This record gives sequence, structure tokens and C-alpha cells, in this order.
Amino acid sequence: MATFVVAHGAWSAGWGWKKMHPLMQVRGHRLITPTLTGLGERGHLAHPDIDLDTHIADIIGVLKFEDLNGVNLIGHSYGGMVATGVADRARTRIAKLIYIDAFAPNDGDSVMSVLPESAKAQRTPSADGFIPPGPMPPDTPPQDRAWCEPLRLPQPAKTFSEALKFQNGPLTLPRHYIYCSRNAPDDRFRQFYDRAQREGWGHDAIDSSHNPQITCPNELADLLGRVAV
Repeated sequence: MATFVVAHGAWSAGWGWKKMHPLMQVRGHRLITPTLTGLGERGHLAHPDIDLDTHIADIIGVLKFEDLNGVNLIGHSYGGMVATGVADRARTRIAKLIYIDAFAPNDGDSVMSVLPESAKAQRTPSADGFIPPGPMPPDTPPQDRAWCEPLRLPQPAKTFSEALKFQNGPLTLPRHYIYCSRNAPDDRFRQFYDRAQREGWGHDAIDSSHNPQITCPNELADLLGRVAV
């Protein structure tokens, strides 16, 4: 049995992984999907001073208080920023870092610093210091839009602008990148898939747009089971 902890994507929450729980359980795995501060059921805690470090602390708190070790840590989309920070600061608890169509930052990167110029317009904060949800992929089925879109919440702009600072030097733990191949033409994650291949990480492509946990959960569950340690 493998243990997976998810750092979810922007505007989402633990609810975004609800299809995955029974699928991972029947495969003999444990899936933990915390919600980051200010989002989902923790939306009542939202304020503009929440930043990337807040979200990193959220996941480290789960690892600590659940006493989790040997974890396969997943970062999806924005959650790749969070998961990378967690992997740096809680190294002894992480067995493998798995990115799913996610930002895979180097030391000093922020979401805004690695986004293509064409994508930055979608990250313009409103006057209250929040960034409203971006569009879901156009091939998201209507029934999935119906339950997802009302639950997506604005996210504090500081989570996108704060740079990740490594505290313990370069990461040396095993990493695996899962690239969603239907993202063109707005393909902001291809650069990280290419990096994974250059640097010798494990890597796979999945025939999905940006949210495989929603649109092709069975295929994702099989793949995660294969790459886990």
C-alpha cells in the first residue's frame, strides 16, 4: 500500500479529488487530500495575506500531525509550488514527489515568474487582493462543470507572486512528472515536462486536459499506482 498526499491546484480544494478516493482505496492505497487555507471548506479563513508559505505550512502540518512518512507527495497545477516547498522542508517524510501537470519550480521561482506572458493576464488580482478562478478546460464534461464551478473560490494573489525559497539546498529526492497532453495551445506546463526529461526524472504523458483527477480518474489511479514507491 502506498500513501499519497495531495497539494491541490489553484481555486480548488480537497473536494476536487473526490472521484479518486474510492479508486485509490480499491487499489489498496491511502489518499489524503487536504484543503489549503482560504479555499473550499476553509474558505471562511480567506484573507489577502495568505501566501505560498501558508499553503506549504498547511501540508507540513498534515504530515506532522498524522505522523506520515514514506509519502508520495502529489502537486497538481499550482500545487506543484506547494509540494516542492513541502519536499524541501519535510524531506525525511517524502519518498517521492509527483507532479501532475504542475509547476515544478526552482529556488527563487514564483508562479508569476514562470508563467508565459500570454497566461499572466489570467492572474490579474482584483482590488481586494484575490485572483478569481480561471476557466476550466473546454473539454470538461457538463456534469463535471456543474459540481466544480460553483465550488471554485478566488485565491489570494500572494500565493502566485511569492517566490519559493529552498531552505535545505537542492532537492535530491526522486521525482516524477505526469504531463497532460491535451493542453495546447495554452500549454504552460510543457516546459516542466521537458525539464523532467532533461534532468532524468520519471515522466509520463496522459491523454487528458488539465484535470485528470476529474476527467479520467481511472487512468490516473492506474498511473499513480505504477509510479508510487
